[in-house]
Amino acid sequence: MKTIINENQKGLLFKNGKFIKMLNTGKHYIFGDKTIEIVDIDRLVQSEYASLDVLLENEDVRSNTVCVEIADCQLALHFVNGKFKNVLPTGKYAYFTTYDKHEFTMVDISSPRISDNVPEYIFSKIPEQLYIKVQVMQYQKARLYFNQKLVEILDAGVYYFWRTDVKVDIEYIDTRLTKMDITGQEILTQDKVSVRVNFVCNYRITDYINVVTKIDDYKEQIHIIAQLALRDFIGKYRIDEILQNKEQLSEYVLKRLKDKEGDLFVEIVDAGVKDIILPGEIRDIMNTVLIAEKRAQANVITRREEVASTRSLLNTAKLMDENKTLYKLKELEYVERICENVGNITVNGNGDLLSQLTAVLRGTNT
Repeated sequence: MKTIINENQKGLLFKNGKFIKMLNTGKHYIFGDKTIEIVDIDRLVQSEYASLDVLLENEDVRSNTVCVEIADCQLALHFVNGKFKNVLPTGKYAYFTTYDKHEFTMVDISSPRISDNVPEYIFSKIPEQLYIKVQVMQYQKARLYFNQKLVEILDAGVYYFWRTDVKVDIEYIDTRLTKMDITGQEILTQDKVSVRVNFVCNYRITDYINVVTKIDDYKEQIHIIAQLALRDFIGKYRIDEILQNKEQLSEYVLKRLKDKEGDLFVEIVDAGVKDIILPGEIRDIMNTVLIAEKRAQANVITRREEVASTRSLLNTAKLMDENKTLYKLKELEYVERICENVGNITVNGNGDLLSQLTAVLRGTNT
């Protein structure tokens, strides 16, 4: 039987199923119980009829191949002619070196941490099931856990970890100013009025490790401190005093929160009352009182204006009584006003026009 082996191939010669030798490029004739298996030299050295260990026992095969053996908890980064080709898991591999140069970088994956000799660009070229990718935004930090144990705090950036028997968990932390709403706190005032208070505070975390390792649920702790401070203040005052002193209420609760921020590992930036909600009947009563107060104020203003107007008229009358010329000017002013609203005026008799008009006006006034 004639067999042709091409430039990019090798031949494996078997006799009665036993590997004999490797055949190079060319034309080969076999007889009887011999067979030739054709393999590509740009692929792994492997055979359907013999194991890799059997093939490598042959000196000719060993001299034309490079072999790498990868142990447990290891990976091998495979480079061909200086370029990354693929990643090899645990096992034994051999490649022909006829045309290509094969290099291998061994990687320890007994820990999820990735060593410095692993270039970051290869992660876009290897299967995603081999690694974990973590992205921490500019406004974040992240707590890194190995098997539920806090390892470190990660700053903003992109991180990669090997998938191993060690469980990797990430807990993100927002480093920006955070708002907390404390809504619907129903509290009795000193005069037994039930009010609902909506409160808000702004804070940021200062210790990213102790805030989870030394206290249980820091957000709930902030909520409770603010809630107790609200109850303490409101319970000491009547409803009218509370409504008039909302700023004092905010300052009181803020101070209580600031006193505890060191224990909570946070910074309380500011806090304040958003609104105080009264029961329906109390709200109606207060609206009625407010309307009555505004009406009383309006009446006072009206009376004040009437007094001022009367005083002004009295002063004008005194001046006119003391000054005849001013009196005449006032008459002329009234004549001008009447003429603006009257189309025609007919007068008969003796005397000048102004005197007759004045007489007519005096007669009309009487």
